[in-house]
Amino acid sequence: MMWKCGSFEFDTRKPVIMGILNVTPDSFSDGGTHNTPEAALAWAQQMLDEGAHMIDVGGESTRPGSAEVSVEEETARVLPVVRALAEQGVCVSIDTRHAAVAKACVEAGAAVINDVSGFRDPAMVQVAAESYCGVVVMHMKGEPGTMQQNPQYDDVVAEVRDYLRDQAAMLEAAGVAPERICVDPGPGFGKTASQTLELVCNFQEFARLGYPVMVAVSRKSYLGFAYGIDDPVERDHVSATEALMACELGAGVVRAHNVAETVKALSDMRPYAFLGLGCNVPLVAEPGEELEGKIAMLNQAITELCSLPDSQIIDISSFYESEPAYYEDQDTFVNAVVLLRTGIAPKELLGYLHAIENSLGRVREIENGPRTCDLDILDYQLYVTDNDVLTLPHPRIFERDFVLKPLLELRPNHVLADDVRVAQAAKPESERYGKAERISR
Repeated sequence: MMWKCGSFEFDTRKPVIMGILNVTPDSFSDGGTHNTPEAALAWAQQMLDEGAHMIDVGGESTRPGSAEVSVEEETARVLPVVRALAEQGVCVSIDTRHAAVAKACVEAGAAVINDVSGFRDPAMVQVAAESYCGVVVMHMKGEPGTMQQNPQYDDVVAEVRDYLRDQAAMLEAAGVAPERICVDPGPGFGKTASQTLELVCNFQEFARLGYPVMVAVSRKSYLGFAYGIDDPVERDHVSATEALMACELGAGVVRAHNVAETVKALSDMRPYAFLGLGCNVPLVAEPGEELEGKIAMLNQAITELCSLPDSQIIDISSFYESEPAYYEDQDTFVNAVVLLRTGIAPKELLGYLHAIENSLGRVREIENGPRTCDLDILDYQLYVTDNDVLTLPHPRIFERDFVLKPLLELRPNHVLADDVRVAQAAKPESERYGKAERISR
């Protein structure tokens, strides 16, 4: 998925690293360290040298319990640094909740507006709409001064997801192009440590929104709670580990204090693979319960996928009932798409999938004919091949309704390994094979 930020464009299929540059006297972990232009620029250059793709400049601490600073003071802190970095050709993000500060920084060359208040201020929405900047929409319950006073949620993941969805839709309605929007669930902002842990373990839910997702957990207090580390600076290693987990679940932008540690951790990230699953011949099913039998077969296949070495299922689509495609004289299918992170190379993975098919009774007698289990690799991260054994991305994705609907459910703006955006290349629904309908359960 691409994220457009002014004249910059980032491919979030591989993590984009945003280095944190606080030019404040009171930020929770590095306040006062970089609050002169010279010190700030030197630290920014070090982060760029270590692998940062952009620098996020902040002039107001938003740590829990912090006091608001004046717009004039915040502008005086950030503007010289933003201007100097932009003049050097650096992609600069301005971390602010004040429209006047954002506007001044955009005019000075900032390419991203990172608003911790989630664009609740109409004036900030206007600044975004009148620019070509990328925007980061963050969820925060309340305000920094009060946000940690017993935050309550019925379902923290669903409520944060729905808020981000609605705010992104509002920005689009105001004229902000969707490819400019990134969402941030806001770990630690108006959330207890337990609530934040639940968020970070469910980043796949935010990836389903169809925008790049930022993971901003660096040195956060919940890490102290989870790992027993009191000093924020000593949390860099676990910060990077949590960022790796979030990226495997679907985050594409990482906001980090320690860029070198983060780059090192992300080097262990496994490629993703989208797998298509199908069944129209259940091995065991009572008369009238054939649909349940097919679903049971897919569930068994998913169980087998859980046993693959160095692999983890990240997300599973809904199940869909579909008409038979190509060979029509057969029963309807049940289909789904699974998102997998795996250290298994594509050809070897195909061998594992064939072994699972065989274990579940797959018989290859009629091309596109009835089958107990059908497992296909649809897309493998940044891997393109075309030979007698394997073609990737799968050449028939765009014509198969039973693939497109579950795939786009998981990743509405997915870009294949050959840089083709699925939603744009898909055939009109009326021209697709294997018409599919989601099974309500």
